[in-house]
Amino acid sequence: MPFRRRRTTPSIALALLALAGAAGACDSGRVVTIGADGTSVLAGVGVSDGTRIVVTGADGRFEGLDGRRAPVFVIKPAGWTFARAGANPAFWRAPAARGAACTFELQPTPARDTLDVAVFADPQTTTPAEVDYYDRAVVAAAQAAGPFDLGLTLGDVTNDDPALYPAIDRATARLDAPWLHLPGNHDLDFDARDDLGSTASFRDRYGPETYAWETPQANFLVLDNVIYQPGERPAYVGGMREDQFAFLEAYLARAPRDRLLVVAAHIPWFDTAAAGAPETMRSADRARLFAALERFPHVLLLTGHRHTQQHVRHDAATGWLGDTPLHEYNVGAASGAFWSGAPDADGIPAATMADGTPNGFATVQVAAGGAYRLAWHPARVDAQDPASTQAMALHAPRVLRQGAYPAWGVYANVYMGEPDTRVEFRVGDGEWTAMRRVERADPRLLLENVRDDLAEHLRGRDRSPEATASTHLWRGALPTDRAVGTHTVEVRVFDSWQGEQRASTLYRLALFDGDGDGDDASR
Repeated sequence: MPFRRRRTTPSIALALLALAGAAGACDSGRVVTIGADGTSVLAGVGVSDGTRIVVTGADGRFEGLDGRRAPVFVIKPAGWTFARAGANPAFWRAPAARGAACTFELQPTPARDTLDVAVFADPQTTTPAEVDYYDRAVVAAAQAAGPFDLGLTLGDVTNDDPALYPAIDRATARLDAPWLHLPGNHDLDFDARDDLGSTASFRDRYGPETYAWETPQANFLVLDNVIYQPGERPAYVGGMREDQFAFLEAYLARAPRDRLLVVAAHIPWFDTAAAGAPETMRSADRARLFAALERFPHVLLLTGHRHTQQHVRHDAATGWLGDTPLHEYNVGAASGAFWSGAPDADGIPAATMADGTPNGFATVQVAAGGAYRLAWHPARVDAQDPASTQAMALHAPRVLRQGAYPAWGVYANVYMGEPDTRVEFRVGDGEWTAMRRVERADPRLLLENVRDDLAEHLRGRDRSPEATASTHLWRGALPTDRAVGTHTVEVRVFDSWQGEQRASTLYRLALFDGDGDGDDASR
Protein backbone atom coordinates (compact mmCIF):
# COMPACT_ATOMS: atom_id res chain seq x y z
CA MET A 1 0.00 0.00 0.00
CA PRO A 2 1.55 3.33 -0.97
CA PHE A 3 2.20 5.84 1.77
CA ARG A 4 3.64 9.32 2.13
CA ARG A 5 6.09 10.86 4.53
CA ARG A 6 5.65 14.34 6.06
CA ARG A 7 8.07 16.01 8.44
CA THR A 8 7.01 17.37 11.84
CA THR A 9 8.72 19.78 14.20
CA PRO A 10 10.90 18.39 17.02
CA SER A 11 8.44 19.52 19.70
CA ILE A 12 5.58 17.70 17.99
CA ALA A 13 7.80 14.65 17.55
CA LEU A 14 8.50 14.53 21.27
CA ALA A 15 4.81 14.83 22.00
CA LEU A 16 4.05 11.98 19.63
CA LEU A 17 6.63 9.72 21.19
CA ALA A 18 5.27 10.50 24.64
CA LEU A 19 2.00 8.90 23.59
CA ALA A 20 3.65 5.49 23.22
CA GLY A 21 4.03 3.22 26.22
CA ALA A 22 5.73 -0.15 26.37
CA ALA A 23 2.51 -1.82 27.49
CA GLY A 24 0.03 0.68 26.05
CA ALA A 25 -2.45 -0.27 23.36
CA CYS A 26 -4.03 2.15 20.93
CA ASP A 27 -7.45 2.81 19.53
CA SER A 28 -5.84 5.80 17.83
CA GLY A 29 -2.32 7.05 17.37
CA ARG A 30 0.30 7.79 14.71
CA VAL A 31 2.95 6.11 12.63
CA VAL A 32 6.25 7.98 12.32
CA THR A 33 9.85 7.60 11.24
CA ILE A 34 12.78 9.38 12.86
CA GLY A 35 15.85 10.28 10.83
CA ALA A 36 18.80 12.61 10.98
CA ASP A 37 16.61 15.45 9.70
CA GLY A 38 13.94 14.97 12.35
CA THR A 39 10.67 13.11 12.64
CA SER A 40 8.29 12.48 9.76
CA VAL A 41 4.78 11.10 9.89
CA LEU A 42 3.82 8.31 7.49
CA ALA A 43 0.56 8.32 5.57
CA GLY A 44 -1.11 5.30 3.97
CA VAL A 45 0.13 2.73 6.50
CA GLY A 46 -2.29 -0.02 7.55
CA VAL A 47 -3.01 -0.48 11.26
CA SER A 48 -5.30 -3.17 12.69
CA ASP A 49 -6.89 -4.50 15.86
CA GLY A 50 -7.05 -7.99 14.36
CA THR A 51 -10.50 -7.50 12.85
CA ARG A 52 -10.62 -4.20 10.96
CA ILE A 53 -7.87 -2.32 9.14
CA VAL A 54 -7.58 1.47 9.07
CA VAL A 55 -5.03 3.56 7.18
CA THR A 56 -3.03 6.50 8.49
CA GLY A 57 -3.97 9.88 7.09
CA ALA A 58 -1.80 12.72 5.82
CA ASP A 59 -0.88 13.55 9.42
CA GLY A 60 0.20 9.93 10.09
CA ARG A 61 -2.75 9.46 12.43
CA PHE A 62 -5.04 6.45 12.64
CA GLU A 63 -8.24 6.02 14.64
CA GLY A 64 -11.33 3.86 14.89
CA LEU A 65 -9.76 0.69 16.31
CA ASP A 66 -10.65 -1.26 19.44
CA GLY A 67 -7.63 -2.24 21.52
CA ARG A 68 -9.50 -3.53 24.56
CA ARG A 69 -9.21 -7.30 23.99
CA ALA A 70 -6.53 -7.82 21.36
CA PRO A 71 -3.24 -6.16 20.40
CA VAL A 72 -3.24 -3.30 17.93
CA PHE A 73 -0.52 -3.63 15.30
CA VAL A 74 0.94 -2.03 12.22
CA ILE A 75 0.98 -3.95 8.94
CA LYS A 76 4.65 -3.39 8.22
CA PRO A 77 4.94 -1.83 4.76
CA ALA A 78 7.57 -2.94 2.27
CA GLY A 79 10.86 -1.09 2.60
CA TRP A 80 10.45 -0.41 6.31
CA THR A 81 11.02 -2.24 9.57
CA PHE A 82 10.70 -1.83 13.33
CA ALA A 83 13.12 -1.61 16.21
CA ARG A 84 13.51 -4.94 17.99
CA ALA A 85 13.70 -6.18 21.55
CA GLY A 86 16.06 -9.08 20.86
CA ALA A 87 14.46 -10.83 17.91
CA ASN A 88 10.92 -9.55 18.42
CA PRO A 89 9.93 -6.45 16.42
CA ALA A 90 7.96 -3.70 18.18
CA PHE A 91 5.06 -3.65 15.70
CA TRP A 92 2.24 -4.10 18.24
CA ARG A 93 0.83 -2.75 21.48
CA ALA A 94 -0.86 -4.82 24.17
CA PRO A 95 -4.56 -4.39 25.01
CA ALA A 96 -5.40 -1.46 27.28
CA ALA A 97 -8.21 1.00 28.01
CA ARG A 98 -10.32 2.18 25.08
CA GLY A 99 -9.08 5.45 23.60
CA ALA A 100 -5.44 5.02 24.61
CA ALA A 101 -3.14 6.44 21.95
CA CYS A 102 0.33 5.35 20.88
CA THR A 103 2.96 6.01 18.29
CA PHE A 104 4.65 3.38 16.15
CA GLU A 105 8.10 4.11 14.74
CA LEU A 106 9.21 2.66 11.41
CA GLN A 107 12.76 2.62 10.11
CA PRO A 108 13.72 2.47 6.41
CA THR A 109 15.56 -0.63 5.19
CA PRO A 110 18.01 -0.87 2.27
CA ALA A 111 16.76 -2.35 -0.98
CA ARG A 112 17.64 -5.99 -1.72
CA ASP A 113 17.11 -8.17 -4.78
CA THR A 114 16.04 -11.22 -2.77
CA LEU A 115 14.52 -11.96 0.62
CA ASP A 116 16.11 -14.72 2.71
CA VAL A 117 13.80 -16.22 5.34
CA ALA A 118 14.51 -18.83 8.01
CA VAL A 119 11.51 -20.97 8.95
CA PHE A 120 11.37 -22.89 12.24
CA ALA A 121 8.47 -25.23 12.98
CA ASP A 122 7.76 -26.67 16.41
CA PRO A 123 10.82 -25.95 18.57
CA GLN A 124 8.53 -27.37 21.28
CA THR A 125 10.92 -27.18 24.21
CA THR A 126 9.77 -28.64 27.53
CA THR A 127 12.77 -27.87 29.75
CA PRO A 128 15.72 -25.48 29.89
CA ALA A 129 17.86 -28.41 28.69
CA GLU A 130 15.80 -28.61 25.50
CA VAL A 131 16.13 -24.86 24.98
CA ASP A 132 19.87 -25.51 25.14
CA TYR A 133 19.54 -28.24 22.47
CA TYR A 134 17.59 -25.78 20.31
CA ASP A 135 20.30 -23.18 20.74
CA ARG A 136 23.31 -25.44 20.13
CA ALA A 137 21.79 -27.45 17.28
CA VAL A 138 19.16 -25.47 15.37
CA VAL A 139 20.19 -21.86 16.04
CA ALA A 140 23.85 -22.73 15.49
CA ALA A 141 23.04 -24.37 12.15
CA ALA A 142 20.98 -21.35 11.12
CA GLN A 143 23.86 -19.05 12.03
CA ALA A 144 26.09 -21.03 9.69
CA ALA A 145 23.51 -20.85 6.88
CA GLY A 146 22.58 -17.16 7.34
CA PRO A 147 22.36 -14.25 7.54
CA PHE A 148 18.60 -13.90 7.16
CA ASP A 149 16.37 -10.93 6.49
CA LEU A 150 13.45 -12.43 8.39
CA GLY A 151 12.64 -15.38 10.63
CA LEU A 152 9.37 -17.18 11.23
CA THR A 153 8.35 -19.75 13.86
CA LEU A 154 5.29 -21.79 12.87
CA GLY A 155 3.94 -22.42 16.36
CA ASP A 156 4.62 -24.70 19.32
CA VAL A 157 7.34 -22.35 20.46
CA THR A 158 7.48 -24.36 23.68
CA ASN A 159 5.74 -27.49 24.92
CA ASP A 160 2.96 -25.98 27.08
CA ASP A 161 5.31 -23.76 29.10
CA PRO A 162 5.21 -20.00 28.38
CA ALA A 163 7.81 -19.50 31.13
CA LEU A 164 10.38 -20.74 28.59
CA TYR A 165 9.55 -18.02 26.04
CA PRO A 166 12.26 -15.59 27.27
CA ALA A 167 14.97 -18.26 27.14
CA ILE A 168 14.09 -19.46 23.66
CA ASP A 169 13.84 -15.84 22.47
CA ARG A 170 17.36 -15.16 23.73
CA ALA A 171 18.62 -18.08 21.66
CA THR A 172 16.71 -17.00 18.54
CA ALA A 173 18.00 -13.43 18.93
CA ARG A 174 21.51 -14.69 18.14
CA LEU A 175 20.41 -14.83 14.50
CA ASP A 176 20.02 -11.03 14.46
CA ALA A 177 16.89 -11.00 12.30
CA PRO A 178 13.36 -9.75 12.95
CA TRP A 179 11.40 -12.81 14.02
CA LEU A 180 7.68 -13.45 13.62
CA HIS A 181 5.71 -15.98 15.67
CA LEU A 182 2.33 -17.65 15.50
CA PRO A 183 0.73 -19.95 18.08
CA GLY A 184 0.48 -23.73 17.93
CA ASN A 185 -1.64 -26.06 20.00
CA HIS A 186 1.16 -26.26 22.60
CA ASP A 187 1.08 -22.47 23.00
CA LEU A 188 -2.53 -22.47 24.23
CA ASP A 189 -3.78 -21.73 27.73
CA PHE A 190 -6.00 -24.74 28.32
CA ASP A 191 -7.69 -23.12 31.32
CA ALA A 192 -9.18 -20.45 29.04
CA ARG A 193 -12.93 -20.11 28.57
CA ASP A 194 -12.82 -19.72 24.81
CA ASP A 195 -10.57 -19.76 21.77
CA LEU A 196 -9.73 -16.05 21.90
CA GLY A 197 -8.66 -16.34 25.52
CA SER A 198 -6.55 -19.43 24.84
CA THR A 199 -3.71 -17.38 23.34
CA ALA A 200 -3.40 -14.85 26.18
CA SER A 201 0.07 -16.03 27.26
CA PHE A 202 1.23 -16.07 23.64
CA ARG A 203 -0.11 -12.54 23.03
CA ASP A 204 1.57 -11.23 26.16
CA ARG A 205 4.93 -12.19 24.67
CA TYR A 206 4.55 -12.04 20.90
CA GLY A 207 1.54 -9.84 20.21
CA PRO A 208 -1.17 -10.61 17.64
CA GLU A 209 -1.73 -14.17 16.53
CA THR A 210 -3.17 -13.16 13.15
CA TYR A 211 -1.49 -10.33 11.22
CA ALA A 212 0.36 -9.32 8.04
CA TRP A 213 3.93 -8.25 7.27
CA GLU A 214 5.02 -6.87 3.90
CA THR A 215 8.37 -6.84 2.09
CA PRO A 216 9.22 -5.86 -1.50
CA GLN A 217 9.50 -9.55 -2.48
CA ALA A 218 6.70 -11.16 -0.46
CA ASN A 219 3.74 -10.43 1.76
CA PHE A 220 3.30 -12.65 4.82
CA LEU A 221 -0.16 -13.46 6.11
CA VAL A 222 0.40 -15.00 9.55
CA LEU A 223 -2.58 -16.96 10.87
CA ASP A 224 -3.56 -18.64 14.11
CA ASN A 225 -5.45 -21.65 12.75
CA VAL A 226 -5.77 -23.58 16.04
CA ILE A 227 -9.34 -23.47 17.36
CA TYR A 228 -9.50 -24.28 21.08
CA GLN A 229 -12.57 -26.35 22.04
CA PRO A 230 -12.85 -26.26 25.86
CA GLY A 231 -14.44 -29.37 27.31
CA GLU A 232 -14.32 -31.29 24.03
CA ARG A 233 -12.16 -34.10 22.70
CA PRO A 234 -10.07 -33.36 20.84
CA ALA A 235 -9.43 -30.08 22.66
CA TYR A 236 -8.58 -28.26 19.42
CA VAL A 237 -9.20 -28.43 15.70
CA GLY A 238 -7.80 -26.62 12.69
CA GLY A 239 -9.81 -23.60 11.61
CA MET A 240 -10.34 -19.86 12.04
CA ARG A 241 -12.75 -17.52 13.85
CA GLU A 242 -15.00 -14.96 12.18
CA ASP A 243 -12.90 -12.04 13.42
CA GLN A 244 -9.84 -13.63 11.81
CA PHE A 245 -11.65 -14.02 8.51
CA ALA A 246 -12.71 -10.38 8.75
CA PHE A 247 -9.05 -9.35 9.01
CA LEU A 248 -7.93 -11.77 6.31
CA GLU A 249 -10.54 -10.60 3.82
CA ALA A 250 -9.87 -6.92 4.60
CA TYR A 251 -6.15 -7.43 4.14
CA LEU A 252 -6.39 -9.43 0.92
CA ALA A 253 -8.64 -6.74 -0.57
CA ARG A 254 -5.73 -4.27 -0.33
CA ALA A 255 -2.68 -6.57 -0.61
CA PRO A 256 -0.40 -6.18 -3.65
CA ARG A 257 -0.57 -9.10 -6.09
CA ASP A 258 2.75 -8.49 -7.83
CA ARG A 259 4.74 -10.58 -5.34
CA LEU A 260 4.59 -13.87 -3.47
CA LEU A 261 1.90 -14.23 -0.81
CA VAL A 262 3.12 -16.50 2.00
CA VAL A 263 0.37 -17.84 4.26
CA ALA A 264 1.91 -19.15 7.49
CA ALA A 265 -0.02 -21.25 10.01
CA HIS A 266 0.51 -24.15 12.43
CA ILE A 267 -1.95 -26.91 11.56
CA PRO A 268 -1.80 -28.29 8.00
CA TRP A 269 -4.61 -27.24 5.70
CA PHE A 270 -4.85 -30.81 4.38
CA ASP A 271 -6.79 -33.21 6.60
CA THR A 272 -4.84 -35.94 8.40
CA ALA A 273 -7.67 -37.70 10.25
CA ALA A 274 -7.97 -41.46 10.13
CA ALA A 275 -11.07 -42.91 8.49
CA GLY A 276 -14.10 -42.27 10.66
CA ALA A 277 -12.30 -39.80 12.94
CA PRO A 278 -13.22 -36.10 13.24
CA GLU A 279 -11.58 -33.86 10.67
CA THR A 280 -8.32 -32.23 11.76
CA MET A 281 -8.98 -29.12 9.66
CA ARG A 282 -12.48 -27.70 9.33
CA SER A 283 -13.16 -28.15 5.63
CA ALA A 284 -15.51 -25.16 5.47
CA ASP A 285 -12.77 -22.88 6.83
CA ARG A 286 -10.24 -24.26 4.37
CA ALA A 287 -12.66 -23.69 1.49
CA ARG A 288 -13.24 -20.10 2.62
CA LEU A 289 -9.51 -19.42 2.85
CA PHE A 290 -8.83 -20.99 -0.53
CA ALA A 291 -11.59 -18.96 -2.17
CA ALA A 292 -10.03 -15.77 -0.79
CA LEU A 293 -6.61 -16.75 -2.15
CA GLU A 294 -7.68 -17.69 -5.67
CA ARG A 295 -7.16 -14.22 -7.14
CA PHE A 296 -3.49 -14.19 -6.10
CA PRO A 297 -1.18 -15.62 -8.78
CA HIS A 298 1.69 -16.57 -6.44
CA VAL A 299 0.84 -18.24 -3.12
CA LEU A 300 2.87 -20.48 -0.80
CA LEU A 301 1.39 -22.13 2.29
CA LEU A 302 3.73 -22.90 5.21
CA THR A 303 2.55 -25.14 8.06
CA GLY A 304 4.06 -27.29 10.81
CA HIS A 305 2.53 -29.44 13.59
CA ARG A 306 3.13 -32.92 12.15
CA HIS A 307 6.79 -33.47 13.11
CA THR A 308 7.33 -34.99 9.67
CA GLN A 309 7.91 -33.28 6.33
CA GLN A 310 6.03 -33.26 3.04
CA HIS A 311 4.74 -31.16 0.17
CA VAL A 312 1.07 -31.11 -0.77
CA ARG A 313 -0.26 -29.67 -4.02
CA HIS A 314 -3.87 -28.71 -3.44
CA ASP A 315 -6.40 -29.05 -6.26
CA ALA A 316 -10.14 -29.43 -6.63
CA ALA A 317 -10.11 -32.50 -4.37
CA THR A 318 -9.23 -30.28 -1.40
CA GLY A 319 -11.25 -27.28 -2.54
CA TRP A 320 -8.62 -25.32 -4.47
CA LEU A 321 -10.02 -24.01 -7.75
CA GLY A 322 -7.08 -21.87 -8.89
CA ASP A 323 -5.46 -22.18 -12.29
CA THR A 324 -2.48 -24.14 -10.94
CA PRO A 325 -2.12 -26.38 -7.86
CA LEU A 326 -1.62 -24.57 -4.56
CA HIS A 327 1.68 -25.51 -2.89
CA GLU A 328 1.66 -26.29 0.83
CA TYR A 329 5.04 -27.00 2.41
CA ASN A 330 4.42 -28.85 5.67
CA VAL A 331 7.71 -28.06 7.36
CA GLY A 332 9.62 -30.55 9.51
CA ALA A 333 10.16 -29.78 13.19
CA ALA A 334 13.09 -27.99 14.77
CA SER A 335 12.61 -30.39 17.68
CA GLY A 336 12.39 -33.34 15.29
CA ALA A 337 10.65 -36.12 17.17
CA PHE A 338 10.29 -34.05 20.35
CA TRP A 339 14.01 -34.03 21.21
CA SER A 340 14.08 -37.84 21.46
CA GLY A 341 16.69 -40.45 20.58
CA ALA A 342 20.21 -41.34 21.59
CA PRO A 343 22.43 -38.28 22.22
CA ASP A 344 25.45 -37.45 20.08
CA ALA A 345 28.94 -36.64 21.35
CA ASP A 346 27.71 -33.17 22.35
CA GLY A 347 24.83 -34.57 24.37
CA ILE A 348 22.14 -33.48 21.90
CA PRO A 349 19.46 -36.12 21.14
CA ALA A 350 19.25 -37.44 17.58
CA ALA A 351 15.69 -36.06 17.25
CA THR A 352 15.07 -37.86 13.94
CA MET A 353 11.43 -37.58 12.87
CA ALA A 354 9.22 -40.62 12.31
CA ASP A 355 9.58 -40.32 8.52
CA GLY A 356 13.39 -40.31 8.77
CA THR A 357 13.83 -36.56 8.32
CA PRO A 358 16.50 -35.10 10.63
CA ASN A 359 15.50 -32.19 12.83
CA GLY A 360 16.42 -28.78 11.47
CA PHE A 361 14.89 -25.76 9.76
CA ALA A 362 13.78 -24.57 6.34
CA THR A 363 14.73 -21.58 4.26
CA VAL A 364 12.72 -19.65 1.70
CA GLN A 365 14.50 -17.35 -0.71
CA VAL A 366 12.10 -15.05 -2.55
CA ALA A 367 12.84 -13.04 -5.68
CA ALA A 368 10.76 -10.38 -7.39
CA GLY A 369 7.70 -11.53 -9.29
CA GLY A 370 6.70 -14.39 -6.99
CA ALA A 371 9.56 -16.84 -7.59
CA TYR A 372 10.88 -18.73 -4.55
CA ARG A 373 13.44 -21.39 -3.64
CA LEU A 374 13.05 -23.77 -0.71
CA ALA A 375 15.61 -25.82 1.20
CA TRP A 376 15.73 -28.04 4.27
CA HIS A 377 18.72 -27.71 6.57
CA PRO A 378 19.41 -30.61 8.95
CA ALA A 379 20.63 -29.30 12.29
CA ARG A 380 23.57 -31.70 12.22
CA VAL A 381 25.25 -33.37 9.25
CA ASP A 382 28.32 -35.60 9.53
CA ALA A 383 30.69 -34.03 7.02
CA GLN A 384 32.75 -37.24 7.00
CA ASP A 385 29.83 -39.41 5.86
CA PRO A 386 29.10 -39.13 2.12
CA ALA A 387 25.86 -41.07 2.62
CA SER A 388 24.36 -38.23 4.68
CA THR A 389 24.08 -34.76 3.16
CA GLN A 390 21.94 -31.65 3.51
CA ALA A 391 19.58 -33.07 0.89
CA MET A 392 19.30 -36.79 1.63
CA ALA A 393 20.48 -39.83 3.55
CA LEU A 394 21.23 -43.25 2.04
CA HIS A 395 20.89 -46.76 3.43
CA ALA A 396 22.26 -49.93 1.85
CA PRO A 397 23.23 -53.40 3.09
CA ARG A 398 26.90 -53.78 3.93
CA VAL A 399 27.36 -57.12 2.18
CA LEU A 400 25.41 -59.32 -0.25
CA ARG A 401 26.20 -62.70 -1.78
CA GLN A 402 27.54 -62.51 -5.29
CA GLY A 403 24.95 -63.94 -7.65
CA ALA A 404 22.07 -63.77 -5.18
CA TYR A 405 18.66 -62.76 -6.44
CA PRO A 406 18.73 -58.92 -6.45
CA ALA A 407 16.01 -58.47 -3.83
CA TRP A 408 17.85 -55.94 -1.69
CA GLY A 409 18.22 -52.28 -2.40
CA VAL A 410 19.68 -48.90 -1.66
CA TYR A 411 17.27 -46.40 -0.12
CA ALA A 412 17.40 -42.62 -0.44
CA ASN A 413 15.43 -40.45 1.96
CA VAL A 414 15.16 -37.21 -0.02
CA TYR A 415 14.04 -34.67 2.54
CA MET A 416 12.48 -32.22 0.06
CA GLY A 417 11.25 -34.90 -2.33
CA GLU A 418 7.85 -34.85 -4.01
CA PRO A 419 6.15 -37.67 -5.94
CA ASP A 420 7.54 -36.41 -9.25
CA THR A 421 11.10 -35.75 -8.02
CA ARG A 422 13.69 -37.35 -10.28
CA VAL A 423 15.94 -39.67 -8.25
CA GLU A 424 18.55 -41.93 -9.89
CA PHE A 425 21.40 -44.22 -8.83
CA ARG A 426 24.36 -45.98 -10.36
CA VAL A 427 26.91 -48.53 -9.22
CA GLY A 428 30.49 -47.58 -9.99
CA ASP A 429 30.66 -45.91 -13.39
CA GLY A 430 27.54 -47.67 -14.63
CA GLU A 431 24.47 -46.17 -16.21
CA TRP A 432 22.17 -43.98 -14.19
CA THR A 433 18.94 -45.82 -13.35
CA ALA A 434 15.69 -44.37 -12.04
CA MET A 435 14.86 -45.22 -8.44
CA ARG A 436 11.30 -46.10 -7.43
CA ARG A 437 9.40 -44.03 -4.89
CA VAL A 438 8.10 -46.19 -2.06
CA GLU A 439 5.95 -45.26 0.92
CA ARG A 440 7.48 -47.27 3.72
CA ALA A 441 9.56 -46.76 6.84
CA ASP A 442 13.10 -45.42 6.49
CA PRO A 443 15.48 -48.37 7.15
CA ARG A 444 17.88 -46.08 9.01
CA LEU A 445 15.24 -45.26 11.61
CA LEU A 446 14.10 -48.89 11.76
CA LEU A 447 17.69 -49.74 12.67
CA GLU A 448 17.54 -47.21 15.52
CA ASN A 449 14.31 -48.82 16.71
CA VAL A 450 16.03 -52.23 16.79
CA ARG A 451 19.04 -50.79 18.63
CA ASP A 452 16.69 -49.40 21.26
CA ASP A 453 14.92 -52.76 21.51
CA LEU A 454 18.17 -54.69 22.00
CA ALA A 455 19.84 -52.25 24.39
CA GLU A 456 20.34 -53.48 27.95
CA HIS A 457 20.21 -49.89 29.22
CA LEU A 458 18.45 -46.74 28.09
CA ARG A 459 20.34 -45.09 25.23
CA GLY A 460 18.76 -41.70 25.90
CA ARG A 461 16.00 -40.05 27.90
CA ASP A 462 13.39 -40.95 25.26
CA ARG A 463 13.64 -43.49 22.48
CA SER A 464 13.58 -42.49 18.83
CA PRO A 465 10.05 -42.60 17.40
CA GLU A 466 8.70 -45.75 15.84
CA ALA A 467 9.42 -45.46 12.13
CA THR A 468 6.38 -44.70 9.96
CA ALA A 469 5.93 -44.56 6.20
CA SER A 470 7.84 -41.71 4.57
CA THR A 471 6.44 -39.77 1.62
CA HIS A 472 9.94 -39.00 0.31
CA LEU A 473 11.74 -42.36 0.18
CA TRP A 474 13.17 -43.96 -2.98
CA ARG A 475 14.53 -47.47 -3.61
CA GLY A 476 16.85 -48.98 -6.19
CA ALA A 477 17.66 -52.71 -6.47
CA LEU A 478 21.38 -53.39 -5.99
CA PRO A 479 22.98 -55.65 -8.59
CA THR A 480 24.70 -58.81 -7.35
CA ASP A 481 26.29 -59.85 -10.65
CA ARG A 482 29.35 -57.61 -10.25
CA ALA A 483 32.83 -58.65 -9.17
CA VAL A 484 33.49 -59.74 -5.62
CA GLY A 485 34.59 -56.74 -3.56
CA THR A 486 33.46 -53.26 -2.60
CA HIS A 487 31.26 -51.17 -4.90
CA THR A 488 30.31 -47.50 -4.75
CA VAL A 489 26.65 -46.56 -5.05
CA GLU A 490 25.97 -42.98 -6.08
CA VAL A 491 22.55 -41.31 -5.92
CA ARG A 492 21.60 -38.08 -7.59
CA VAL A 493 18.48 -36.03 -6.97
CA PHE A 494 17.18 -33.23 -9.16
CA ASP A 495 15.77 -30.90 -6.55
CA SER A 496 13.09 -28.48 -7.75
CA TRP A 497 14.77 -25.55 -6.00
CA GLN A 498 18.42 -26.43 -5.29
CA GLY A 499 19.31 -28.31 -8.48
CA GLU A 500 21.27 -31.55 -8.65
CA GLN A 501 22.30 -33.07 -5.31
CA ARG A 502 24.46 -36.17 -4.80
CA ALA A 503 25.32 -38.66 -2.07
CA SER A 504 27.14 -42.00 -2.07
CA THR A 505 27.58 -45.17 -0.05
CA LEU A 506 29.27 -48.58 -0.33
CA TYR A 507 28.29 -52.25 -0.38
CA ARG A 508 30.32 -55.45 -0.77
CA LEU A 509 29.73 -58.58 -2.80
CA ALA A 510 31.11 -61.78 -1.26
CA LEU A 511 31.22 -65.49 -2.08
CA PHE A 512 29.54 -68.06 0.14
CA ASP A 513 31.18 -71.48 0.53
CA GLY A 514 28.15 -73.43 1.72
CA ASP A 515 29.50 -74.08 5.22
CA GLY A 516 28.49 -70.72 6.62
CA ASP A 517 31.79 -68.95 5.89
CA GLY A 518 31.83 -66.01 3.54
CA ASP A 519 34.86 -64.37 1.96
CA ASP A 520 35.10 -61.08 0.14
CA ALA A 521 37.86 -61.69 -2.35
CA SER A 522 40.07 -64.67 -1.49
CA ARG A 523 38.09 -67.25 -3.49
